[in-house]
Amino acid sequence: MKQQNRLFLAISVAVATISINPAWAAWEPTKPVEFIIPAGPGGGADQMARMIQGIITKNNLMKQSVIPVNKAAGAGAEGFLAMKEAKGDPHKIVITLSNLFTTPLATGVPFNWRDMTPVAMMALDQFVLWDNAEKPYKTAKEFIDAAKAAGPGKFKMGGTGSKQEDQIITVALEKATGTKFTYIPFKGGGDVAVQLVGNHIDSSVNNPIEAVAQWRAGKLRALCVFDEKRMPYKEKITPTQSWYDVPTCKEVGVPTDYVMLRGIFMSPGVSQDQVDYFIGVLKKVRETPEWKKFMADGAFNQTFMTGQEYVNWLGKNEALHVKLMKEAGFIAQ
Repeated sequence: MKQQNRLFLAISVAVATISINPAWAAWEPTKPVEFIIPAGPGGGADQMARMIQGIITKNNLMKQSVIPVNKAAGAGAEGFLAMKEAKGDPHKIVITLSNLFTTPLATGVPFNWRDMTPVAMMALDQFVLWDNAEKPYKTAKEFIDAAKAAGPGKFKMGGTGSKQEDQIITVALEKATGTKFTYIPFKGGGDVAVQLVGNHIDSSVNNPIEAVAQWRAGKLRALCVFDEKRMPYKEKITPTQSWYDVPTCKEVGVPTDYVMLRGIFMSPGVSQDQVDYFIGVLKKVRETPEWKKFMADGAFNQTFMTGQEYVNWLGKNEALHVKLMKEAGFIAQ
C-alpha cells in the first residue's frame, strides 16, 4: 500500500511539474516576427505579405505582432541574405517569389533556397500579357502581329527587375512568336502597371493582382494568361470580363506558359516545432474570408504544400529555372 502511495505521489509531482514548465509547451514566438519581403512596395509579393500580416492581426492568430519589411536591393538578394545570416532565429520569415531561383543564377550571389527552411507554398501566381486599353490591339494575336510589323525593339515590354521572371517570360515570348521587344525593368509590379496606363511602355507581363485595379478601371486590357488552362474565377471584374474570360496564351497562338511561387520560408537551423507553429498559423490564414477574397481577386492558383512535397516541388522548379535562364542567356559567368 505504501509503495502504491509513493507511486501516486511521484506521478502527481511529475504532472504538476509538466503543467508549470513552459519547456514542455508548444513553441510560439516570444517577440515580434519580422516578415521580410525581397521585393519592392506594391508588387505581388508585397501585397500578399501585407495581406497575411493584416489577416493575422485582425483575427488575433498570433500573440506577437508581424512586421513587414521590404528588402528589395539586388533583385531580392538583400532579403534572402538577411535570412541566410539569421541562422536559428525563429522570429524571421520571408515571402518568396521566383527570384528565389533567378537572383542567385543571374547575379552569382552566394545563396540557394536550401539555405533557408521551407515552411509552406501559399499559392502559385499567374502572369498575364497586358496592353493599354486605348490601343487598337484587342487580342494577343493582334498585339503580336503589330509588334512584328513595327520591327525589332520598337515595342517596349515592362517588367519587374532584370533577368527575373518577367524578362524570362518576355524572352520565351520572343522565341515562340518571332518578335523582339525592348525590355524595360521597374522596381515593382505596381510601378509597371502605372507605366503602362501612362503609355510609357506598350505592354507588360504583370501578375493579375498587380494590375487588377487598372483593369477594373478600364485602363488596361488583359490579352492572355501564360498558363495551360484558364483561371477558374468567373465573377466579373470588369463590366464584361471575369478572369475566366481571359484566354490562355496558347489558345490565341502565343505558346508560352509560366507560373510563379508565392511561398513562406524561415531561417536555417530552426526546429520542426517552430516550423509547425507557422504552418498552423498559415493554415488558419487560408481559412479566412479575407484570404479567399484575396485569392479570387488576384486569380491565384491556390495550391498549398508543406513538408517533403514542398521540398520536392522546389527542387524540380529550381531545375526548370536553370534551364530557362540558360536558354535566355541570363546565367552569371
